[in-house]
Amino acid sequence: MHFSLKQLEVFLAVANHENVSVAARELSMSQSAASTALKELEQRFELQLFDRIGKRLQLNEAGSALRRRAAALLSEASELENSLLAHTEVGELKVGATLTIGNYLGIGILADFMAEHPEAQVKLTVENTASIAHKVRNFELDIGLIEGELQDPDLEMIYWRDDELALFTAPDHPLAGKKSLSEAELLETNWIVREPGSGTRQAFDRAMTGILPNLKLRLELQHTEGIKRAVEAGLGIGCLSRLTLEEAFKRETLVPLAAPQRHWQRKFYFVLHKQKYRGIGVTSWMSHCRRV
Repeated sequence: MHFSLKQLEVFLAVANHENVSVAARELSMSQSAASTALKELEQRFELQLFDRIGKRLQLNEAGSALRRRAAALLSEASELENSLLAHTEVGELKVGATLTIGNYLGIGILADFMAEHPEAQVKLTVENTASIAHKVRNFELDIGLIEGELQDPDLEMIYWRDDELALFTAPDHPLAGKKSLSEAELLETNWIVREPGSGTRQAFDRAMTGILPNLKLRLELQHTEGIKRAVEAGLGIGCLSRLTLEEAFKRETLVPLAAPQRHWQRKFYFVLHKQKYRGIGVTSWMSHCRRV
């Protein structure tokens, strides 16, 4: 760039007062510094911006044309400076979310966040917990929203909200009418579950502590909707976040099951790299998620 904002600021002050000395005092500059700034601007572009009438400077045609554009540019620059000082502008934000969170909470959160911060550029990546954690660790994502718990020296886990897993099956499944499943029934039935590496699978495995090696895991699928379709087809019973099943339960295409002797509660977390700077984008996103 071949001019500075300070040169434009001096030019506008001189244009307003038609006097270099008065403009210099307004800008807390010496008269010589103000005169030099104005002279350098004119010489750089081989322009004369003022007609000099004694000690008075009067804008000429070229100066009048520049004045409007310079005023607009300095106004925008001032707004930018204020936003930087206040740390209120959200720029580009790279968010990762696990499949359950991304598909059933993430899109709504994203839409509301961008309505609140129209200047933001948010990229949402939806993958399983292991993949999101890997990308946060490699600084490919600014923040992750995950279902699983991690033990990683480079990552920080911050509690976000509670969640609950639900057992479910097709309405015509032999276990559909049971109020509570016994340990024997958990062991005898076929299961359709999420793949290893997902937060939902981690929570399922933890809930089944003690009997996990003996469970009949008929299918391990990556996608929530695939699991629901397989269960609807009568291939077994499933276990997913209750968030993902609300509509199916209302339509009664799937029915809930219960095994109260097992612990089905879990937590959702924010995951961040410990060395990642938490700018306004990350902190605003976290605050917005907590209000949902």
